[in-house]
Amino acid sequence: MPNVEIEQLDKNQVKLSFIVPVEETKPYLDEAATRISKQTAIPGFRAGKADYEIVKGRVGEMKILEEALESIVRKSFVSAVLEHDIDTVGTPQIDVAKLAPGNDIEFTAIVTRMPKTKELADVTKLSVKAQKPEVKDSEINLALRDVQRMQTKEVRATAEDAATMSDKIVVSMNMKLDGVPVEGGQSPNHSIYLNEDYYIPGFKEQMVGAKEGEEKSFTLPFPENHVQTMLAGKDVLFEITLKELFHLQPPELDDEFAVTLGMKDMTTLRDTVKQNLLSEKELEARASEEREMLEMVAKKCQFDDIPDMLVNDEIQKMIDELKRGVEAQGLEFNTYLQNLNKTIPEMKIEFTTQALMRIKVALVMRTIAKREDISANEADVDAELDRIAEQYKEQKEAKDQIYSPQYREHMEQVLRNRKVIEYLRGLIIKQ
Repeated sequence: MPNVEIEQLDKNQVKLSFIVPVEETKPYLDEAATRISKQTAIPGFRAGKADYEIVKGRVGEMKILEEALESIVRKSFVSAVLEHDIDTVGTPQIDVAKLAPGNDIEFTAIVTRMPKTKELADVTKLSVKAQKPEVKDSEINLALRDVQRMQTKEVRATAEDAATMSDKIVVSMNMKLDGVPVEGGQSPNHSIYLNEDYYIPGFKEQMVGAKEGEEKSFTLPFPENHVQTMLAGKDVLFEITLKELFHLQPPELDDEFAVTLGMKDMTTLRDTVKQNLLSEKELEARASEEREMLEMVAKKCQFDDIPDMLVNDEIQKMIDELKRGVEAQGLEFNTYLQNLNKTIPEMKIEFTTQALMRIKVALVMRTIAKREDISANEADVDAELDRIAEQYKEQKEAKDQIYSPQYREHMEQVLRNRKVIEYLRGLIIKQ
């Protein structure tokens, strides 16, 4: 066994110093020589069949030792952290101090400990009031209007027709600020429903009465709270050409319309819409309750020092999540940041507090799971993996990834966390 010395460092780090006796390296050197013989043409020997001495004579003993080093370091490190029960996070920092043929190998590994919850809150004394979502008639009406719009027919207007507040127009738009084209303010085919609110107040009124082919130029102030801070509150020039005009013919919201959607009548359609809206609100309310609950527990706990590395990793995860969300909406991430007048470093600073809370919540859930012996059983994990894999029947690579040991471990953690949340809900959420 390698000789290991352990030294506690600041910021929850540990330094492990290893001395691997030369006699313990022989199996690794033999394996390394075999790998090299498979990769190197050695006259008189088939690939992988040359013994250690032959390979040494061909490439040199130092080359074999360098090939074996990764296996020696990995095995020694893993054995040490398991034997000494060091719960690590992140990648260790390895520094090889001595590596020479015929000598002991000496190296160090600096690793960050997973911080612990030093003092867990008494969750039985905490409470969060359960939310009671309701659906208003105005919300049902709004949802029905959305359905109505999706079923609306668009009839191309004649050349003599003028735009009214019940029409749809397609325009070529060019926006200018102080005579300079606004970045992203040019669109050759911009659709606008004149019967809906538009993000620039007064724009629709300017277009009412216009006919196809007509050109208009007018100046309007951008809203003070507009997301593009460079334009907020500024007077912007609009150069518009009305390219297409459509009269909208929406269906009547009556029993006949409900039947076309597979419903018995309008009452049934309204009830279905109401239930769907209520289900969405209940999911949102549950998520809100759980977020408040977990953050409340985390704020009442005491933790070890949380390493900078862990915080930085969590911040990067949040940046990646934001980027995926922005791109899923068809937006370019850099443009999104420009509109917010933010840089990535500035976003990272803003995310620091939230990242710390996410880490603390994760530590709390880990601690409670261990204390209450909460885990995901194999049958539950298998069922969840099968459910996910069912969505990728024709994608072998995706299914292989789903059934990989790494993804299985991730799913075990997800299901364990769900059970911890249910455990806490039973104690903290009050009706």
